[in-house]
Amino acid sequence: MRRRSFLRIMPATLVATAQTPQPGREAALPNRPKVPGALSLRSRRRVEQAPGSAKVRVAERVLRWDVAQTAIIICDMWDAHTCSLSAQRVGAMAPRMNMVVSAARSLGIMIVHAPSDTMKFYEGTPARQRMQRAPMAASATPILARCARESAESRAFPIDDTDGGCDDPIVKQETTGPYPWTRENPAIDIVGFDGVSDNGQEIYNFFKQEGITNVALMGVHTNICILNRSFGIRQMTRLGFQVALVRDLTDSMYDPRKRPFVSHTRGTELVIEHIETKWCPSILSEDLTRVVPGTDSPSTLSLGAPRKSL
Repeated sequence: MRRRSFLRIMPATLVATAQTPQPGREAALPNRPKVPGALSLRSRRRVEQAPGSAKVRVAERVLRWDVAQTAIIICDMWDAHTCSLSAQRVGAMAPRMNMVVSAARSLGIMIVHAPSDTMKFYEGTPARQRMQRAPMAASATPILARCARESAESRAFPIDDTDGGCDDPIVKQETTGPYPWTRENPAIDIVGFDGVSDNGQEIYNFFKQEGITNVALMGVHTNICILNRSFGIRQMTRLGFQVALVRDLTDSMYDPRKRPFVSHTRGTELVIEHIETKWCPSILSEDLTRVVPGTDSPSTLSLGAPRKSL
């Protein structure tokens, strides 16, 4: 073979070799492109004025998060629930959530769907494999399967949810499964570069791989899974992420027949206020649907060293 003919063939051969998975290795999946753009999030926290005073002031601050470093986690927005009224509220919330998530995805924000206990439904899908194939990342803080309330927090918790919090007229007896949920609510799209996982270690691995430092949590239930899950507010805060609760896209498990005997809506608000005081700020979903004008131009992204988010 002439040298010139060999040189024409060689690049195609190299490309074919590079694209062929090596024995024992899984083929890489394409991940979300990192694009410019900065979010301006009007966050809200509650700060105790003096230790032990029980007097709290509301503090508002604008957070600036780069979309390339930001993810939304959708927690436990299932297709069914043991509590009928809870399922009804999730069904009403899901289309609104999908609109927000669709806009955020188009801006370049990473979307992670976390419908716990339903991973079998997504087995073998690109969204599921994308999360599974991220390399193991070490963490300074142990990633627990469940981050339950500690006794001090339990004593100060604003609502009584000790019996599960279902507010149906006739509450079904609590069981340990099998549960009725099988997947995420179908009104929420899983498309594009989205990921699916209910495992805190997997999500942590993927976030480290992708350089994600900011996490917005939405979904249910505010007083239980949003706080307790291995990818929930307690765990992600302890792992060092900048965390925010999307307060207009969440709902609690609270029965107004229990302490403090307020409406279900007010019970959810009380839990949000508790989170703002103890764990992280809250934000409004509309701030995830737009970037600061001009920040999404090509010249604003530093590929070598992304800006540190506030």
